[in-house]
Amino acid sequence: MDCSLQAYPDFQLDMAENNLLTAPTQEPAPKKTGIRRVALNERILSSRSRRSVAAHPWHDLEIGPGAPTVFNSVVEIGKGSKVKYELDKASGLIKVDRVLYSSVVYPHNYGFIPRTLCEDNDPMDVLILMQEPVFPGTFLRARAIGLMPMIDQGENDDKIIAVCADDPEFRHCNDIKDLPPHRLAEIRRFFEDYKKNENKSVAVENFLPADAAVAAIQHSMDLYASYIVETLRQ
Repeated sequence: MDCSLQAYPDFQLDMAENNLLTAPTQEPAPKKTGIRRVALNERILSSRSRRSVAAHPWHDLEIGPGAPTVFNSVVEIGKGSKVKYELDKASGLIKVDRVLYSSVVYPHNYGFIPRTLCEDNDPMDVLILMQEPVFPGTFLRARAIGLMPMIDQGENDDKIIAVCADDPEFRHCNDIKDLPPHRLAEIRRFFEDYKKNENKSVAVENFLPADAAVAAIQHSMDLYASYIVETLRQ
């Protein structure tokens, strides 16, 4: 995917002088007019002609050595948000898709697992339980504790249920059964209701244990690897 952006790698902070750029060279003004002319900074001029590839959170961020059990996750939507952010797959940026039509907010941080691929050609979705909301575009370590099978408008759209691996409150959670039943009921109700005012049907099935989540992540990792191999052959 083309995710190249105009970059300015030569812009470096001069901490000693507390300036963003070296002060431009000034030419003496003609004596007749008294107007001072400032020469173009060559570093700025040369940087405008360069192109580099920006890091893409889906493809460039490693999934992590502990995958598929413990893995990196990129947060798209923070806990408590009514804004549906999502990854723009072409640029690698996080964009606003819409504001939710229903009077609900995301119950936990929501995002995707890098270097995974599902049958809908998107990365694997993950809901991450932790104490605090996280800004969109942040990545963190998560641990899979369960799988929520879901049908969205007739198509499979399963969600990994995970906890932040570095949040002490959820350190004891290793399986979906470790969560209070009411917490699971809240998660289920959110996904059943959040598209109702768009006249879109969503069906949530029974939660599955951590083993099912790990297997689903491994399958998505294998699909992504196959996709990369096929892309390289073309």
